[in-house]
Amino acid sequence: MMDEREFQKKAEATFDALRKRLLEVGDENGFEVEGGSGKLEIEFEDEDETRFVISPNAPVRQIWISALTTSFKLAWSDSAQAFVQEKTGENLNQVMGRILTEKLGKPIQV
Repeated sequence: MMDEREFQKKAEATFDALRKRLLEVGDENGFEVEGGSGKLEIEFEDEDETRFVISPNAPVRQIWISALTTSFKLAWSDSAQAFVQEKTGENLNQVMGRILTEKLGKPIQV
């Protein structure tokens, strides 16, 4: 397992890139992206005021996504050089694309 400093470095770089991409996608698809305290939140203007939360979990060296009444947990993969969901093999952008596509009902690529 990587040490906490290495995890923080990889997580910060991943979050910066993800935030930039989500801001672009959000402008095109009508959702807001907010970041602070080391996490990202995606807010939808729907009747349920749906919110997705993406946050690092340093003790277990994972990035967690809370969305669509599910928790997605992604760990660093040296071979993929990305945070990956073990169950599906998807990287963070692929998971985000899938859950945004499901929420918005149209193909979204992150």
